[in-house]
Amino acid sequence: MRIGIDIDGVLTNVEQFTIDYLTKYCVENEIEYHIDLEKSDYDAFKTLNITEKQEDEFWNKYIEFYATKEQARPFASEVIKKLKEEGNEIYIITARWLSNREDKLGEHMRNLVKNWLKEQNIIYDKLIFSKAKNERKKEEIEEYKIDVMIEDNPNNIKELSKYLQVFCYDTSYNRNCKNNNIIRCFSWYDIYKKLKEIKKKEEEKC
Repeated sequence: MRIGIDIDGVLTNVEQFTIDYLTKYCVENEIEYHIDLEKSDYDAFKTLNITEKQEDEFWNKYIEFYATKEQARPFASEVIKKLKEEGNEIYIITARWLSNREDKLGEHMRNLVKNWLKEQNIIYDKLIFSKAKNERKKEEIEEYKIDVMIEDNPNNIKELSKYLQVFCYDTSYNRNCKNNNIIRCFSWYDIYKKLKEIKKKEEEKC
């Protein structure tokens, strides 16, 4: 099985990082915010009711800190290693901010991602920096013949579930993602269990 894995929100808990550090940033810079989880959105500025410009300024300050210091979710490395040992192929597919730029800044961000994966002991067969952002990673999914995608972005989940099985890593901003091709997961060992169940069903059909 070829398994596609997103980074931000799947390998990391970017939602909690953003709430923790963005509220700190707002308080320190006297920016008014109001957290409304009922309107929770992948774009944090909507969740906190701040401007898109303010969120961009926040990420300009914190993106490198996040890209180097944020820890992987519990057991992500352990489970991915198990999946690899069991014969699956692992494709890390990310649209990380700035990583698709063809300049020194883009190269720097790609290097940060590679170093972070190494430091977190996350193994993979191929690391893919998605450039087809408007197509929600569809281009990469088709090119590398991905069987299952593990994703948190609701827009990506809804689009990709038209073409393949999507494991939705549960967050407050993707709770409305529901259809027969979407499997909601709550931890990395939950992902492991549900992948094994899918593989077993496929083997029983043969």
